[in-house]
Amino acid sequence: MDYPESYQLVFQASAVEDDTVTVRRTEQSGAGGFPIYEDETGIVRAEISDQGEVRMLASGGHQVFGTPLVVREPSG
Repeated sequence: MDYPESYQLVFQASAVEDDTVTVRRTEQSGAGGFPIYEDETGIVRAEISDQGEVRMLASGGHQVFGTPLVVREPSG
């Protein structure tokens, strides 16, 4: 199956605008068998299914991620 190269994860932020993080597909697969995506720093990691379901993955100790409000493929 072909998976998108990247997604945008949109998190609710306390500021005026929501926080959008772009993640790119890695060569790794998660426990569900779907690709793992990560941001350029490697800190934000997520397994994203072919149905757009997201499971956030900790990249270090004591991380607690919220669930993204929106998961979308970048436009353009």
